[in-house]
Amino acid sequence: MKIGVVGLPNVGKSSLFNAITEAGAESANYPFCTIEPNVGIVDVPDERLQVLGKMYNTQKITPASIEFVDIAGLVAGASKGEGLGNKFLSHIREVDAIVHVVRCFDNDKIIHVSGSIDPKRDIETIEMELALSDLEQVTKFLDKNAKLVHQTKDKSLQASVDLLSRIKTSLEVGKQARTLEYSDEEKKLIKNFALLTAKPVIYVANISEDDIGKPDCDYVKVVREIAEQENSKVVVLCTKIEEELVALDKEERGMFKEELGITESGLEKLVTASYDLLGLMSYLTAGEKEVRAWTITKGTKAPQAAGKIHTDFEKGFIKAEIVSFDDLVEAGSFLKAKEKGKVRIEGKEYVVQDGDVVLFRFNN
Repeated sequence: MKIGVVGLPNVGKSSLFNAITEAGAESANYPFCTIEPNVGIVDVPDERLQVLGKMYNTQKITPASIEFVDIAGLVAGASKGEGLGNKFLSHIREVDAIVHVVRCFDNDKIIHVSGSIDPKRDIETIEMELALSDLEQVTKFLDKNAKLVHQTKDKSLQASVDLLSRIKTSLEVGKQARTLEYSDEEKKLIKNFALLTAKPVIYVANISEDDIGKPDCDYVKVVREIAEQENSKVVVLCTKIEEELVALDKEERGMFKEELGITESGLEKLVTASYDLLGLMSYLTAGEKEVRAWTITKGTKAPQAAGKIHTDFEKGFIKAEIVSFDDLVEAGSFLKAKEKGKVRIEGKEYVVQDGDVVLFRFNN
């Protein structure tokens, strides 16, 4: 999974990136501090892996991972090249989802490019630039495909033309591509165009240290209202505190979090929101050599889940031996779970569930 981090300059993007990846990206109080995108690959927190690791006395534990791409702060006119905008926008065309960091605190010492704090205006500025960039992209695709349809009469290309025309009309009136409804076939087609406004969004409301643990401030309420209108997610956190937390050792970090009343780290909040937004989950494999989490889409059947490990597993799929994580832990071992009748034999139509511990059987 690949997540792009966007926002205006000086809203806390690089601080958030530092906190979730511990990558130490440069973060400073001036625009365009981040010129080239910072990329960090982080492990998805999953306590189940450690439990299985001890149970199997495993040699290796491999969690699922997420790649975060932090691009430079966008400004009004980015789609036309302002602030090196086009270069920056190209970095997030291939991500699965967008994390949009929005400043939700007052601080005269930290420059705001627009001179004041206004989450609605800031969100609209970024969304407008993404939409304008998409409009340019859609127009190019539409012109190209329309010519090909005229020459070839290809029905599949006509479907693309119809879809692109609908998206173009939407963008021209300021509606993001993700707010439209699509058929299953259109959902497959739209992936070919790598549209920024078609990507699901998580808004990160960056609050001050003083607002931690308090009811939503007015700025956060505005972000929630916008997110609700477009079925996006909201994560509320303080990037300054999150960045300070990762600089501490584990024991100090726990004490500091307890003191502040923080139950989940910024990374944990973002992972939960990302998996929920994208309809993802993890199944597990376990053995002496390795315990591992595999990320799949909810609703994935056993052969396709096996294919995440290796294409040969999907092609030669015979059956899957499955036990839920909770049943396995309660039994104490796979063998004991089997003796208690907790291990099931499932075939090609079985839909894998979150936390399933799976052993695939297949023909070579």
